Amino acid sequence: MKHHVTKPLPYTPAQLFALVGDVMAYPDFVPWITTMRIWNARDLGEGVETVDAEAGVGFSFLKERFSTRVRRDAPARQIDVSLLSGPFRRLDNRWRFHDDGQGGTRVEFDIDFQFKSRLLETLLSANFAHAVDRLMACFEARAQALYGGKPTA
Repeated sequence: MKHHVTKPLPYTPAQLFALVGDVMAYPDFVPWITTMRIWNARDLGEGVETVDAEAGVGFSFLKERFSTRVRRDAPARQIDVSLLSGPFRRLDNRWRFHDDGQGGTRVEFDIDFQFKSRLLETLLSANFAHAVDRLMACFEARAQALYGGKPTA
């Protein structure tokens, strides 16, 4: 399943890059992420770093863990997430943060995934777009809580 979202937000690219890149904080504001553990942090130089992260997720009927590699590229204002292990056959997502020329940011989020289990795939595919919208709303609410109603320098 693939999904693309473009959303303008009144925060700077640097603010949103920092928010999305802080994966350890996800359990604080994404309700279905119950735990987060990181390891293997590496500085690749020139503003690029990677970290491996294991998320515990919980929904009413489903509790799973999955591990990803998070690549944060500050100069490109891009965060890429790729699957290491878990209930997915494939999981890739990309966040891009573009200066909108008016003090805000045009956020682009792409996600592409497939579960190993046909049952999970069937159960979650019906609500996939809604889940992505909820995820974006979580990040937007977190930006509001951290940065207020307008961007800061």
